[in-house]
Amino acid sequence: MEELNPSELLKQRLQKLNNIKSLGIEPYPNLFEKEKTISQITKEYFSSESVPEVSDVKIAGRITAKRPMGKAGFLQITDISGKMQVYANDKTLPSEEHEVFMELDIGDIIGALGEPFRTKTGEASIRAREIKLLAKNLSPIPVVKEKDGKVFDAFADIETRYRQRYLDLIVNSEVRNTFLMRSKIISEIRDFMNSKGFLEVETPMMQSIASGAAAKPFKTHHNALDIPLFMRIAPELYLKRLLVGGFEKVYELNRNFRNEGISTKHNPEFTMMEVYQAYADYSHMMKLVEDLFLRLAEKVAGGHEVKYGEHTISFKTPWPQKTYLGIIKEKTNIDFSVYLGNENPPLEEAKKHAEAVGVDTKKCAEFWEVVDEVFSEKVENELIQPIFITEYPKAMSPLSKNIPGNPHLVERFEPYIVGREMGNAFSELNDPIEQNERFKQQLQLKAEGAHETIEMDEDYIEALKVGMPPAGGLGIGIDRLVMLFTNSSSIKDVILFPLLRPKA
Repeated sequence: MEELNPSELLKQRLQKLNNIKSLGIEPYPNLFEKEKTISQITKEYFSSESVPEVSDVKIAGRITAKRPMGKAGFLQITDISGKMQVYANDKTLPSEEHEVFMELDIGDIIGALGEPFRTKTGEASIRAREIKLLAKNLSPIPVVKEKDGKVFDAFADIETRYRQRYLDLIVNSEVRNTFLMRSKIISEIRDFMNSKGFLEVETPMMQSIASGAAAKPFKTHHNALDIPLFMRIAPELYLKRLLVGGFEKVYELNRNFRNEGISTKHNPEFTMMEVYQAYADYSHMMKLVEDLFLRLAEKVAGGHEVKYGEHTISFKTPWPQKTYLGIIKEKTNIDFSVYLGNENPPLEEAKKHAEAVGVDTKKCAEFWEVVDEVFSEKVENELIQPIFITEYPKAMSPLSKNIPGNPHLVERFEPYIVGREMGNAFSELNDPIEQNERFKQQLQLKAEGAHETIEMDEDYIEALKVGMPPAGGLGIGIDRLVMLFTNSSSIKDVILFPLLRPKA
C-alpha cells in the first residue's frame, strides 16, 4: 500500500470525522465511565483457560493495531495497564456503530462493551456489541510492529520522543513503565521518610536571595512588589530555619532550578529531596542513605542488588568510605592535601598538576575549582559500586561543620554510584559568627572570579543567632536515583518533559 504524506493523511482523517458527524454521532463525547483497566479485566476473566459467561465487560483505550476482515475486524486496544483485542462485525454491532467501527483508525480512542472470549489461538478478546468513539485521531501515531513479544520498527527518534513525549508514552511501553516506576519510587521514598518520623514540608520556590548552594539561578521579577526574585537553587536555608523554629525532623521533595549546562546528568529543572534532622550529624545521614537505597532495591528489584548497564550494583551495608583528597591522590598521584591551611593556595600550581594528568582547567578561576575538576574527570567515573566520599576541604563546603581537631576539613560526604554523585550531606554549621565569615569568604571568591559561590543570606544569619540545634542535613538527586533504579542512561529518560532548545 502506498504511504500517504501527512497532509493527505490529515485530509483523509478529517473526511472520516465528517462522515461520523453526519451520522449524528459526537466524535468527542463528554463522558465514558471506565470501570476497570485492561489488566484488571485480564486478571478477572482470563486468568484460567475457561472464560466466565458474562456480557458486560467494559474497556476503553487507544487503538494501537487494526486488522480488518471485510465487514469484521480486530482492534488492539491499549491503556496504561496493558492491551486487549476487540472483535466486532456487522452482526454484533448496531448499524450506526458498525459504520463508526469501519471508520476507525489506529490512534483513535474508543470505549467498548461486550463479551469476553478467547480466539482459536487462545488470545484474550472482547466480542463488542457496543463501540463508542471517544476521540478521533487526526495526527497519526507511530506504528510499532510486534511479533512473538519482540518489537520491530520501534519509535526510536530521540529528538521526537523528547519533544512529543505523549507519542513516546503511547508507543513505547518501556517508557510508560519507567515513569510508572518513578512514581512508585517517589511514593516509597515518602513512606520511608514518614516511617522514620520526618515531617514533609514545603518552602518557597521564588526567593529574594538565591542561596543554599553554589549554582547560577534563574532570575524573574515580581511586578506588584517591584522586586527581583530568583527561582530556588536549593531549599536548604529555609529548611534549616524550621529547625530553628522547633521542627526536629523535616524533608522536602522539591523542584530546583539551576541556570547550568545540559547533559546526560543535568537538567536545569530537577527534583531533589532535602532532609534535616536536629540532634544528629552526618553519620546519621549516612545511615539514612544506606537504609533508603537498600529499601528501594528491595521494593524495586526484590533484593539488595539492581542491574545497571553491564554492572550489578549491590546495596549491602555498610558502604565503604574514602576521603575526597585521599582518593584523588590514589587515582592521580596528586596530593592536594599539602595545600590545606594555605589561605591563598596557588592556582597556577594546581593547574599544572591537573594538566599533567590530562585535565583541562581553562574555565577554572579558583584553586579548589581545579581540584574538583580533577576529581570529576579522573575519579568520579570509576566509582561504580556505592561509596561515600568524605572529609571535604572547608573552602569547598561553606555550610558544613569542621571535623573536630581539624580546622581545614569538614564533616561532609557525597554518595557515589555508577560514576555519579547521588547526593550531598553535612554536619550542619550552626555557629552564626562562623557562618557569617564563611559567607563573606564566598563573596570574596566571587569577586575574584569564582564561577559558582554561595550568596550571603543575612536573614539566615539572624535565624542562626536565635539558635539552631546541631543537625545533619542531606540532599539526594531524585532524577539520578530514578535513573539508577530504572537502568536509564540519560536524565532526559526519567523527566517527562526535559528542557529542549526550541525548534528553529
